[in-house]
Amino acid sequence: MIVVTGATGNIGVPLVQNLAAAGQEVRAVSRGTRDIGWPDGVRSVAADLNDPDSLVSAFAGADALFLLITGEQLVGGPDPEQVLKVAEAGGVRRVVFVSSQGVATRAEAAGYARLVAYEEAVRRSGLDWTILRPAGFFANTYAWAESVRAERTVAAPFGTIGLPSIDPADIAAVAAVALLEDGHSGRIYTLTGPTLSTPKEQAEAIGAALGTPVRFVELTRAQAHTAMSRFMPESVVEHTLSILGEPTAAEQKVSADVRGVLGREPASYAEWAQRNRAAFA
Repeated sequence: MIVVTGATGNIGVPLVQNLAAAGQEVRAVSRGTRDIGWPDGVRSVAADLNDPDSLVSAFAGADALFLLITGEQLVGGPDPEQVLKVAEAGGVRRVVFVSSQGVATRAEAAGYARLVAYEEAVRRSGLDWTILRPAGFFANTYAWAESVRAERTVAAPFGTIGLPSIDPADIAAVAAVALLEDGHSGRIYTLTGPTLSTPKEQAEAIGAALGTPVRFVELTRAQAHTAMSRFMPESVVEHTLSILGEPTAAEQKVSADVRGVLGREPASYAEWAQRNRAAFA
């Protein structure tokens, strides 16, 4: 049985679906009560990584664990070792942890401290482990959905700076392989999309998916900081803006790891926008 934390999120939903389609028994763990309509073989469980006691029953009887931390878990919470000990006590022997490309490129940034701590704990755990370090998610552009629906406008900073962002469904596909197949223990995969894409190009792709032009409005860094601070911790806002505005060469490098694991190219932003155009319509 496989436990998937963050099961109702952008990676969790396709991962649970992939695992269920492969005939696996899945325990879908999340803090919320979002009704997904899971397929047969999936049981939804409410638990919180910030409350290890709530994880005891969620992890009991599991063989493998997909581990994802989000929101306030990125800046605080119990020691990662505590979470992993609960998993091991429940029977988990394999863990796939979603980290970030920034752990390699900006390890000194305060916003990555928790991910660094989790990576270290995972490697010391004694479990079979795989670490995924994705670039930014295409799904982050859902933040533009309201303005696209209302005004056919995207407002974002650094409009002409490209990054190799990735479809969360491709992260989920790699995670499923690492959970189900041997040969990935002790591996760290950097996961990117197939090419660099800029905010202006993404706005154009949304327009193409909708069949109508979408206007791009360039925000200043200060304006973007104010907007992002409404839903992100300060430390995360700062390093996110640094990556968006002053990416390093490593942060603009397209990785071959998705192709290496899946045997196919990752999806482009245009393909993601076409598949998710209803969110912007």
